[in-house]
Amino acid sequence: MHESMTAPLLLLAALLASVAGMGWLALSMPIHAQQVWGAALSAGTVRVLRVVGALALAAALVLCLAVDHATMASLVWVMGLTAAAVCVAMTLSWRPHWLRWLAPWVSARTADR
Repeated sequence: MHESMTAPLLLLAALLASVAGMGWLALSMPIHAQQVWGAALSAGTVRVLRVVGALALAAALVLCLAVDHATMASLVWVMGLTAAAVCVAMTLSWRPHWLRWLAPWVSARTADR
């Protein structure tokens, strides 16, 4: 791949990882799980969502660090986290069911009733 295209693609991947990570962390909260699936999630599912969310945010940081030096990469990472959090918050307030695609393994049967 041409070197000039590598940086934008890595930054796009970092932003997508940030959105997915923030989404998974939001879905691990009982109130947001209620919004999305209509029921609270099991403790195991909540744990998985939290771990995967944290790993996605860490991956976003690694991707940012691959593009630029540490001071600029950390700034870009924080800005990406902010944009991702706003995106997930707006999705939760407008169309919460759209976040179901982040956790296709969760179903009504997985949720505690």
